[in-house]
Amino acid sequence: MTHGARLKQAARTIGLSYRTLIRWKQQDGGLDRRNGPMAPPVNKLSEQEKQQSLDVANSKPFRDLPPKQIVPKLADQGIFIGSESSFYRVLRQHNMINHREPSKPAEGRRPREHAATGPCQVWSWDITYLQSQVRGQFFYLYMVVDVWSRKIIAARVHEEECMELSARLVRHSCLLHGIQPHTLVLHSDNGGPMKGSTMLATLQQLKVVASFSRPRVSDDNPYSESLFRTMKYRPTYPSKPFESLQHAQGWVNDFVAWYNTEHLHSSIRYVTPEDRHYGRQEQILAKRHELYQQARSRNPQRWARETRNWAPVLIVRLNPEKTKEPFTDLCSNQAA
Repeated sequence: MTHGARLKQAARTIGLSYRTLIRWKQQDGGLDRRNGPMAPPVNKLSEQEKQQSLDVANSKPFRDLPPKQIVPKLADQGIFIGSESSFYRVLRQHNMINHREPSKPAEGRRPREHAATGPCQVWSWDITYLQSQVRGQFFYLYMVVDVWSRKIIAARVHEEECMELSARLVRHSCLLHGIQPHTLVLHSDNGGPMKGSTMLATLQQLKVVASFSRPRVSDDNPYSESLFRTMKYRPTYPSKPFESLQHAQGWVNDFVAWYNTEHLHSSIRYVTPEDRHYGRQEQILAKRHELYQQARSRNPQRWARETRNWAPVLIVRLNPEKTKEPFTDLCSNQAA
């Protein structure tokens, strides 16, 4: 609490009522008055039983097995020492909770963090299903989004899912936006169209840095996942399956036009992706800041704190490290 933590939050963290802490502070200067239990629990394992648990867990027949398998095997032999939780508790006290089998499970490492400070530095892409009128058959929407500006770079609907179509989409997008070698990171999931040989060869030719999510971890590709959710929760999203490939592509084109030019994106200070992508956001946000300053000067009693922050978001991070936020505001030239 001396370092700025709120009393209620500190009390909740240690499992006490904040009123108890206030009473202790008034009576004994804030000393912890808890004495703990007066007697050990009656069901506590004895020292002999703890040692027996360790001996069994480290014996040759059981040293490669977890407690959840040791206890049933002992029961089949007519032996009961303690429950699985008791075994785990004893092993944990002796720092022996480790992987106990010869093979080790694969460790999925977090993808490397990529920070974008402008457009066409980090792109994210993915494929989603669109229902067709034939049961069990789908159209496939390939969509690329710029992580920094949230602008949809490309969106094409196809009747199949393959790496050749993915490679063609990425190549066309890079040529259209004039991507220079070694300036773009392209992030995607681990599917075949993303990691196929044709797709990887195309990225190498274009000198685009490939980045991939961990298997079965959708949070590693949040920008594409969020975009698909926005698309499918639009009020205009068809309630019935798409009639044809042309019907699906037409609807997607209308969505892209709305999203890029009309949608005010909450994560980029409520400007449109195209305004941000093409450098128009500074003027828009500066006008909003000026308007709020004028409103505050006319009625200062209505503003207990600073006006709303309209400073541009300058850095957007894909898969940020745990100590960092997904985006960081560095612009302070609009401070009141």
